[in-house]
Amino acid sequence: MIKRSLRLPAKYSVFLFGPRQVGKTHLIRQTTSPDLYIDLLLHENFLRYGQTPEILRKEVAAIGTKQPLVVIDEIQRCPELLNTVHSLMESDQAPRFILTGSSARKLKRKGANLLAGRAITMRLHPFTHEELGQSFSLEDSLRFGDLPKISLEKNPQDKARLLRSYVETYLKEEIQQEAITRHVLAFAHFLDLAAFENGHVIHFSNLSREVGVDAKTIRSYFQILEDTLVGFLLQPYVKSIRSKLVKHPKFYFFDRGVVSALQKTLFQGLVAGSPPYGDAFEHWVLLETRRILDYREREYGCAFFRTADGAEVDLILSSGEEVWAVEIKAGSQPRPSELAGLRSFRKDHKVDRSLCVCQTPRRYAEEGIQFLPWREFMQSL
Repeated sequence: MIKRSLRLPAKYSVFLFGPRQVGKTHLIRQTTSPDLYIDLLLHENFLRYGQTPEILRKEVAAIGTKQPLVVIDEIQRCPELLNTVHSLMESDQAPRFILTGSSARKLKRKGANLLAGRAITMRLHPFTHEELGQSFSLEDSLRFGDLPKISLEKNPQDKARLLRSYVETYLKEEIQQEAITRHVLAFAHFLDLAAFENGHVIHFSNLSREVGVDAKTIRSYFQILEDTLVGFLLQPYVKSIRSKLVKHPKFYFFDRGVVSALQKTLFQGLVAGSPPYGDAFEHWVLLETRRILDYREREYGCAFFRTADGAEVDLILSSGEEVWAVEIKAGSQPRPSELAGLRSFRKDHKVDRSLCVCQTPRRYAEEGIQFLPWREFMQSL
């Protein structure tokens, strides 16, 4: 059994968010003993609690123990339950709740009761290299991603089949239901294009022309992907003194395998030294960084730097007054010419650490830049 890095608190209620199939239910079942478990993905439960949310109060009272643990899986399916949950939290011997969700969109859209700070918000991600330990394979992660079911499958062909199924049944069916019904075909086209825009600066007007909807709708589509936790926008660094900085964000999917499946490159593999390999490595390092920062509760802001003349730094980590400028390269000995963005950033900004995260076997320094093996970088976060 893979031991997850996330630890659920023993004394507090929790909102546990994460994309589908990252292991939320498995984590709960392996680390807790719920007195009541409600899975809202089951249609009969969805109907039962959707029609009569107050039945939950009677079921909790019937447990007959002090401060019982109640788990409600996929709470966004029935946001009305949150009013009852809130009320129960105010009662004597209040239950402890673990509420899981794979979409914040429905909660936002319906103005759901988010319990006014009475529940800690936590996030579960796909596997990290630390969790996988000796079974971790960088090449597999770059190609197939880190969703638990895919990671634990040994057969590459079955990995590809599982990923295709995930994309077809979840991304292309469930998530596109979040789009405006009259734009379903446009959203499906957008989803395919978004995979090829992964890691690139997003130009909403260009995508608007390709998809055939206005730029405002394209922005709403990206918001859908963020709200359903299958992607995120990385914003440009905002403390620049230059007026010509690029203002558009970048977009990244939450998992490498999802990108491969959407791009239909699962069976092509990745050739070290090729541009697709470099893109995949950059994406994976960024994902792994966010996962580890989240689990360690490190309060670093993440951004990127890019000027109109092409000077770029892949990742700017900032916390208070501390700033790390991080360039990500897939090679073992990046050329100085590949680090022009770092040098440009250092001219105009106070930088505590200038880093090149790569596949060098050992750290070294050159021209004030530290070259770090990616594992060492992760340990330093």
